[in-house]
Amino acid sequence: MAQQTINVGLVGYQFMGKAHSNAYRQVAAFFDDLELVPVMKAICGRTEEAVKAAAEKYGWEGYETSWEKLVEREDIGLIDVSTPNNMHAPVAIAAAKAGKHILCEKPLAMSVAEAKEMVQAVKEAGVVNMVCHNYRRAPAVMLAKQLIDQGELGEIYHFRGTYLQDWIVDPEFPLVWRLRKEVAGSGVHGDLNAHLIDLARFLVGEITEVVGLMETFIKERPLLEAVDERLGARAGEQRGEVTVDDAAAFLARFENGALGTFEATRFALGRKNYNRFEINGSKGSVVFNLERMNELELYLDSDPEYARGFRTIICNEAVHPYSGAYWPSGHIIGYEHTFINTVHDLLNGIAQGESPAPTFEDGLKNQAVLEAVERSVETGTWVCIGDLL
Repeated sequence: MAQQTINVGLVGYQFMGKAHSNAYRQVAAFFDDLELVPVMKAICGRTEEAVKAAAEKYGWEGYETSWEKLVEREDIGLIDVSTPNNMHAPVAIAAAKAGKHILCEKPLAMSVAEAKEMVQAVKEAGVVNMVCHNYRRAPAVMLAKQLIDQGELGEIYHFRGTYLQDWIVDPEFPLVWRLRKEVAGSGVHGDLNAHLIDLARFLVGEITEVVGLMETFIKERPLLEAVDERLGARAGEQRGEVTVDDAAAFLARFENGALGTFEATRFALGRKNYNRFEINGSKGSVVFNLERMNELELYLDSDPEYARGFRTIICNEAVHPYSGAYWPSGHIIGYEHTFINTVHDLLNGIAQGESPAPTFEDGLKNQAVLEAVERSVETGTWVCIGDLL
């Protein structure tokens, strides 16, 4: 019996377009349990010369310069939205109305109101939907989830998350789309805190209230002249206003009584992609750091007193989630494999008619936390997440 396939249309061809393309290209080579094999049918972008080159480079059969045309194509079954944030809702809603399954980059939307429209659209259409929070699917993160669910850490007291980068410290770095509110929605908050919020909800549970602060350190930058797929940017001579946050931090309370601290910045010199969390419970603690993504640090109070201390688990044994699909024991995997793992679960979800987490509903809940923090910054008070949902 021939293996079933699904034709994929990808909107966006730069950084995330490259990561997603690689995942579709590689997933069937690693996962033997794949129930649905992707066919890389068409990639879409506004600039024909650039998107044509991307199609050839990344392995797509063809390309489109109109996302509307791509969404309406009868030979496309899955639409992948890897655009800047302001296009997530228009493309995803149109895709849902056209009966396409959808993978959408994070954050799901520009606002809670927009996210609600997207959730409603996929519900009415009955299509499989998923938000690409790829860090959930690092084997070490999945092991942390397993330990927490099994009660190994006991009652959870703290989630402590930091996501630090430094790529815009130079005041002459140009005004890329991530620094413009009308395109990005928010700055480091929606870009990096969105990942921390999703990880926190995944591992610890729902957040009930938040209080936060934000700062924009560089108020004006050179306008953008050109950009490449590695976020390299060339500045022009004119200047424009930075309309998003450079740094954001907030405190949170969880439904289960745990406390949370979240910090994200692009002004931490020396930190390139430092996504770290620590979770403390009554019986133990875990620590994860994306820059050492194959490792999970674990402390268990049940260890003999003479042996207590954080141990480092290398999560590359076949017993660890996803790891058995790749290399022999001890051979590490990387950033790109988190996308391959995500696409694997998406494709099997489509085959089974079920939306893998995080769904658009999860994306809405993440968006509510993001927006609640922004409201808190404006009012100087705690904000309840339930007031936005």
